[in-house]
Amino acid sequence: MTANLLALGAIALWASLAALGVSLTHVPPFLLTGLALLIGSLIALPLSRFDVRQWRVPASTLALGVYGLFGFHFLLFIALRHAPPVQANLVNYLWPLGIVVMAPLFLPGMTLTARHGLAALLGFVGAALAILGRGGQETQAVWAWGYIPAAGSAFIWASYSLLTKRVTAFPTAAIGSFALASGLLSLLCHVALEPAVTLSARDWGLITMLGLGPLGGAFFLWDAALKRGDARQIGVLSFLTPLLSTLTLLWVQGEKPSASVALAAVMIIGAAVIATRNR
Repeated sequence: MTANLLALGAIALWASLAALGVSLTHVPPFLLTGLALLIGSLIALPLSRFDVRQWRVPASTLALGVYGLFGFHFLLFIALRHAPPVQANLVNYLWPLGIVVMAPLFLPGMTLTARHGLAALLGFVGAALAILGRGGQETQAVWAWGYIPAAGSAFIWASYSLLTKRVTAFPTAAIGSFALASGLLSLLCHVALEPAVTLSARDWGLITMLGLGPLGGAFFLWDAALKRGDARQIGVLSFLTPLLSTLTLLWVQGEKPSASVALAAVMIIGAAVIATRNR
């Protein structure tokens, strides 16, 4: 139960990402991600009681962390530039399904039960409805090569989440080193690929919120949840992310959820109930 609550905390923070992102669309994505990750890495200081030794991990573990945090965002940004954003986002949200389906492949002694498989499929259909059911979105089915990096981004986050349970145990505070290294790489991408911009005081305030929330605090909660819980259950719960993100964005924009979003809520909540039942 503690693990599921920690996962729900991460999901709640990720749900604010779209709403914050709408206010920061003028900031180049690699600059935005790099600054937010650097700010998010600072959470590790109080978490480790300012003992930076807890940030130290073997090089292979640090590489896994950079693979997850930087690789996920790098491919996602490529996808959003080369595919319709709504559909690319939907493809990217294959990662919760990937966690459930790939858990037996990555984690010894774990099997994919019919219950978890059904819950994962139900959750993905619900996520698709939540993303595609927003009014005013262009959802015409078209092929774009950007779907490939979107799928790659989903695979990276799913495999990273599972592989953190395979490497030598490390304190959750070490996520600070993952975020720090990934943030620096993102800033290098900004220098190489994006134009320079000047940020306002409001921009810095929103970026700080982004770093402490969906691009910082969420990663620490996610790691703590995975260390304590069943990855299959957590994967199904993750389908709440696009639903809550959509509802938050609708609320910020003063829009009402459509019937398809309401149906998505029922399906995703039902999937979560199925996945977290003891029997």
